[in-house]
Amino acid sequence: MSVDLKALQKDVMDNKVRQGFNTTDMALEFCRAHEELSEAFSKYNKGEEGVAEEFADVAIFLLGMCEKLGYDLEKELVRKIEINKSRVYRKEKSPDGKDIFIRVKTDIDP
Repeated sequence: MSVDLKALQKDVMDNKVRQGFNTTDMALEFCRAHEELSEAFSKYNKGEEGVAEEFADVAIFLLGMCEKLGYDLEKELVRKIEINKSRVYRKEKSPDGKDIFIRVKTDIDP
């Protein structure tokens, strides 16, 4: 099944308008998206079900915000994935011994 993110952006915004949800206060939308991601982490951290549903809520907020701001999320995702494929990273250890990856800045990717 193929998904058209641009159509989903429009559908999310149409639903927000139809339901009377916020469509003007972008600061609130950023906060609500963060809240949904925090809920996903909390459920994951506690071993509870519903993490994927919370991820879907985050995606819904992102789709709506992109529609409101005039961004094409699908285009941006494809562009950013390609950028990330060519990035160079070095692996280091955090103070607690976990592997962390630090992006190496280059002339091509400053």
